[in-house]
Amino acid sequence: MIPLSDNVPSNRRPWVTYLIIALNAGVFLYQVSLPQRELAQLLATYAVIPARIGGPMILFFPGRWPSLVPLVTATFLHGSWVHFGGNTLYMWIFGDNVEGSMGPVRFLFFYLLAGAIGNFSHVLANPSSPIPTIGASGAIAGILGAYLLMFPRARVLALVPLGLFFTVAEIPAVVFLLVWFLLQILSGLTAFGAQTVAWWAHIGGFLAGMLLVFWFRRTSTPRRRRRREIDIFDEDHGNRPWR
Repeated sequence: MIPLSDNVPSNRRPWVTYLIIALNAGVFLYQVSLPQRELAQLLATYAVIPARIGGPMILFFPGRWPSLVPLVTATFLHGSWVHFGGNTLYMWIFGDNVEGSMGPVRFLFFYLLAGAIGNFSHVLANPSSPIPTIGASGAIAGILGAYLLMFPRARVLALVPLGLFFTVAEIPAVVFLLVWFLLQILSGLTAFGAQTVAWWAHIGGFLAGMLLVFWFRRTSTPRRRRRREIDIFDEDHGNRPWR
C-alpha cells in the first residue's frame, strides 16, 4: 500500500518537517554529484557500518561513543531516487501532524532519537555486517509509531495493489500502520543474511516512536483544540478534509 494523504488537518506550519525534507534533498543531490570514489568515502564516514560499532556494550564505554555518530548522520543519506522519494512521501503525509502535536523543537529531537534507535536496532540484528546502511527509514518509522498512538481514528487514502492493477481506498490509519509494521517484522524475520533493506531499523524505529511519544508530545494542548481534533474523526461529522 502506498499512502497518498490523510484526513488530519495540520494545526500549524510544520517547519521542521519542511526543513528535514529540504536537508535530505540537498544531501541526496550532493551525493548524486560526487564521483564514485568520493561517494564511497562519504559513506565510509557517515553511514552506519555495524561491524565498526559492535554490540550494545559500546554504550558502557564513553570513549567509543564518537563511533555512534553515524547512527544520526546516516538518516540524512539515501541510496537512490526511489529510496529518497519513498521516505519523503511518508514524511510529508505523517510528519506534519506529529510535529504539530509535539512542537517543532521536541519533534526535531524525537526524529533524530527515533532514527538513531532504529539504526542501532539494525546494528544489534547484524553486528558483524561490513555493509554501510543509510536512510531516514528508522526515523520515519518512529513518526509512524507516534502517529499510530496520537491519531488512532485517522484515515489514510492509499494506493492498494490488486494483482496487476491498483485501486484507491480509504483505510483506517490503525489498519494501514499495523499492516505496515507486520510486513516489516515478517521481512526482518525472513531476511537475515540479506542486507539490501535494514528491516530491523524500521522495526526498532517504529517501537521507539511508540515509546518516545509519551515523553515528547505536548501535554498542555488546550481542551478546545483537542476536542476539535477529535471531532474530525466523528463519523457523524460528514466532511473529511483530505489533503
